[in-house]
Amino acid sequence: MKITIVAGARPNFMKIAPIIRTIEKAHAQGKRISYRLVYTSPENDESLDPSLFADLQIQAPDVYLGVESRNPTQLAAGIMLAFDNELTNNPAHVVLVVDDLTATMSCAITAKKHHIQVAHLVAGTRSFDMQMPKEANRMIIEGLSDYLFIAGMVANRNLNQTGTENENIYNVGNILIDSIRYNRNRLLCPIWFSVLGLKEKKYILLTLNRRQLLSNKPNFRNLLTELVKKAGDIPIVAPLHPYMRDAVKELHLSAPHLHVLPSQSYLYFGYLMNHAQVIVADSGNVAEEATFLGIPCLTLNTYAEHPETWRIGTNVLVGEDPQLLGENLEKALRGEWKQGQLPDRWDGHTAERIVQILLNQS
Repeated sequence: MKITIVAGARPNFMKIAPIIRTIEKAHAQGKRISYRLVYTSPENDESLDPSLFADLQIQAPDVYLGVESRNPTQLAAGIMLAFDNELTNNPAHVVLVVDDLTATMSCAITAKKHHIQVAHLVAGTRSFDMQMPKEANRMIIEGLSDYLFIAGMVANRNLNQTGTENENIYNVGNILIDSIRYNRNRLLCPIWFSVLGLKEKKYILLTLNRRQLLSNKPNFRNLLTELVKKAGDIPIVAPLHPYMRDAVKELHLSAPHLHVLPSQSYLYFGYLMNHAQVIVADSGNVAEEATFLGIPCLTLNTYAEHPETWRIGTNVLVGEDPQLLGENLEKALRGEWKQGQLPDRWDGHTAERIVQILLNQS
C-alpha cells in the first residue's frame, strides 16, 4: 500500500509524525506499506524552523509543491494543479490529509479526480458557522473521504448529523496526543529559561496565533492589559510569530514581567507547556495538549474543535472577553481549577489504530 501524506501547514506535521513512525515500523516488520510526504508550501517557508523534523524524528518532505497565496481561490487552484502533477508522477493507493485547510480540501479533490481513496485525519470537527472558511472546507473534504478518522464521539455525532455513512467513520482517538506523549521525555528546556529567572510551575505561558484577534485593536489591548494586571508579579512567557509579536509591541504596555519572545522549536515549546502554571492560548491544539498534561488552559475563543477539552478536560473558553479572562485567570492562579480527565482513546495509540485500519482494508 502506497500512502501519500499531505501537510498544508506547520501544525500538521505534529499530527503526521506519529503516523510516519508507525508506517516505518510496520514496513520494517515486513508489511507492504510505504509513504510519500508532501508539503504544499515552499521549502523556504519561515514557519518551518530548521529543527522541526529532527525534533519530531521524521524525514523532511519528499516534495514541496511550493504554492503560496493569500487569496484562498488562487491557493486552491495552484495546489490542485501542483498536486495533480505529483499524483501523476507518483501514484498512490490512499491520500491522507489533515485538518481543514484550503490545502487539505484541494488535495482531497485532486485525489478523487485520480480515483484515489482519501483518508481524513481529525475529521468531524464543526463550528456550524458557514461564514468560517474552514467550515466549507470540512464539508467538502468529508463528503469525498473514504476514511474519516475522528478523535471522539462529538465528532461522530457531527458526522451523523450531516448524513455520513457510519461504515466510513473510525473513532481512533486524538493523534496530537501521540506526539506529546511520545516526546514528553525528550522535551528540552530553552537556554534562555534560567536567564529570565523562570521557575517551573511559576509562570504563565501565552500563545497567540489567530489574526482575528487583531481585528479589534482596542479589545486586544484590553485582553493583554487584563492578563498583565491579574498576573501581577508572575512572569508571562509569550513566544509569538512575528506578526503577533509586532502587534503586542505596538501596544507599548507597561509590563516588566511580560517576556515577548520569538516562536520556539517544538521541543522547547513543549517544555514550556509541560511546566507552565497556567496556559493562555487561542489554539485548539494547545488546549488539547494542555488537557493531556493536566494544566489549566484558558482559550481566547468561543469555539473549540474538540469540545472534550472544555467538557471534561482542563480547558475553559473565555472568548475575547477581558473580564472572563481575568476572572478565570485568578481562579487558576489560586489553584481553584477543575480536575480534568482524558477523553476516551486520547492514549497515544491513535497512529497504530489508523495504520492497522488502512492495512486491513488494503
